[in-house]
Amino acid sequence: MMLEKGTKAPEFALYATPDQKVKLGDLKGKNVILAFYPADWSPVCSDQMSLYNEILHMFDQYNAILLGISVDSKWCHMAFAQERKFHFNLLSDFEPKGAVAKQYGVYNEEEGECERALFVIDKEGVIAWSYQSPMAINPGADGIIGALENLQQVSTSK
Repeated sequence: MMLEKGTKAPEFALYATPDQKVKLGDLKGKNVILAFYPADWSPVCSDQMSLYNEILHMFDQYNAILLGISVDSKWCHMAFAQERKFHFNLLSDFEPKGAVAKQYGVYNEEEGECERALFVIDKEGVIAWSYQSPMAINPGADGIIGALENLQQVSTSK
């Protein structure tokens, strides 16, 4: 079952490079976008991650960090990110395979890969929005931007 709004986001530490891990807890104080996707190099995933790379400046306006997550290896991520000139981290949920995706309820056991799912986590580490897209559909960024706008409105009204 996919985690929903209001749930404390499970902590994780995943490789972003062969020798560097990213820990969710280290990002407290920032909004975090988790973009789970099935596989590097696939057409829909490539388009989705490329779109996010193009609009990173929009995420920055909301003090948000984007993290892509799939079960591909750190080496595969490194090659994919270099080829596509991505300016955000792709995290490897490789070993144990899909452990973080399972915590978030978005691991497809039958296929052995992550579902195409998005989470926006607020500055306190609570899921503010989540969405699971059909595997063959690029979910775009409208939902992410809407969730970030809502978070901004909530913080300015306090």
